[in-house]
Amino acid sequence: MYKKVYVEITNACNLTCDFCIQNQRPIHYMTIEEFQTVLSKLEGHTKYLYFHVLGEPCLHPKINQLIDIASKEYKINITTNGYLIRKIENNKNIRQLNISLHSYHERYGKTLENYMKDILEVVDKLSPTTYICFRFWQSTKNVQKMIQILENHYNAQISVENLGNTTLAHNIFVNISNPFIWPDLDRTGEHTGFCHALKDHIGILSDGTVVPCCLDSKGSINLGNIFQTDLQSIQTSNRYSNLIKNFKDGKRSEKLCQNCNFMTKNTF
Repeated sequence: MYKKVYVEITNACNLTCDFCIQNQRPIHYMTIEEFQTVLSKLEGHTKYLYFHVLGEPCLHPKINQLIDIASKEYKINITTNGYLIRKIENNKNIRQLNISLHSYHERYGKTLENYMKDILEVVDKLSPTTYICFRFWQSTKNVQKMIQILENHYNAQISVENLGNTTLAHNIFVNISNPFIWPDLDRTGEHTGFCHALKDHIGILSDGTVVPCCLDSKGSINLGNIFQTDLQSIQTSNRYSNLIKNFKDGKRSEKLCQNCNFMTKNTF
């Protein structure tokens, strides 16, 4: 059983954030049939789906239908930049909604006040049944303005110096962290380290490609295609097996892993 599986229902996005690695694959929206194939092949392998790798899930024209179909057997978690959050404001089948506030930029034609207003109105509707996590980095532009808006709305105090989660209200949290750096094949990397990839999670890109984690946004470590084969065949492939063995031995066998800052010195 995986603790979670990242499912990229689309790699299209409505923004061009400076911190994003930017999609370099053909744009694809999972069809209902493709999505149902994913669900059937994940049966018995996880209970938690995260609509997240690249792309904005709320951009998918059938986002609510996908949520409703999957929620019959799985717990649904969504990460969104918040600009299209109105599309899911009436959906009660979302377990957790993560909102990346560091995605805001005035170049997208919306004031910070209106951006936050839309988000907070939707959160007020969803929070009785959905966990909400506001996310931003310490270096986020307008971070103090965002904090003030959240503090006023929830009558709470937030310190940008405190990394991690702060409870704002029932089911509502804010998470402050440092910016992360996407793995880059062009960097010189480390050859030792440990990762939870394949042990407690995998990722599935919008075209069905199975990857070890949500940071393999380009499909560099292609373990197979879930549209074309079953998960058990992917799990017993040489590349999958070698990754697992090397992680257990504290080794980074894949170049992408060698350039990942999320790898640790711990072992299984």
